[in-house]
Amino acid sequence: MTPDRFDGRLALVTGAASGIGLAVATHLANLGATVLLNDLPGDALERAVETLPAASAVAADLSTRAGALELADVASEVDILVNNAGLQHVSPIESFDPNRWDLMLALMLTAPFLLIRGIIPGMYERGFGRIVNISSVHGLVASPFKSAYVSAKHGLIGLTKTVALEAAQREVDVTCNAVCPSYVRTPLVEQQLADQARIHGVSESEVLEKVLLSSNAVRRLIEPEDVARAVAYLCAPESWPMTGTVMTLDAGWLAH
Repeated sequence: MTPDRFDGRLALVTGAASGIGLAVATHLANLGATVLLNDLPGDALERAVETLPAASAVAADLSTRAGALELADVASEVDILVNNAGLQHVSPIESFDPNRWDLMLALMLTAPFLLIRGIIPGMYERGFGRIVNISSVHGLVASPFKSAYVSAKHGLIGLTKTVALEAAQREVDVTCNAVCPSYVRTPLVEQQLADQARIHGVSESEVLEKVLLSSNAVRRLIEPEDVARAVAYLCAPESWPMTGTVMTLDAGWLAH
């Protein structure tokens, strides 16, 4: 399905300097939305904004509560919120750094909560809003060595369902859904190739075929643009019946 254009809509995409976030921001901008791109301050964010029409950078460190609250205040008028920012760390649980755990849960679960908490009242007032949380197939199933990532992504799906039920009680056109892709061709996945190669003692090409894509029915990486098209559909007015749902883009992973 091709969504309607988003002329007149204001969207916020987190983690938008590269990968899925940049693809989503680009797709929404090409469909007419005014887009706020969030990421850490730096050249990558500035370069991303320069490539898009009607786009602005809103730098903030969402791994801190202050950064998330500040962004929620700045972006309180957005019609579309895409919670995408994330990172990965691969380690056996007995050597998993607790500080890394705290960082990942803050970025991938607490920050979406704080952004939704700050932005959804405006959506209620205006009678329209679309919240899309980028979870993962690891929000539905687990893999070894990814305790923080799996826990955060499972929690994000629970948050999605809770927000959807609360919004439905308001009888306004505000929805909340999650997208769960399997491995996408992003810098985060490229880093995983190196980490998994180190842990398993094999080459990166072997990791791709025998570890990352071993559960896929279709043995290929998903492209960021594939995820962007799914997000755009969930943000469109005609997607109103879909709320509290999990859209899986898993190349057949969960069909086994």
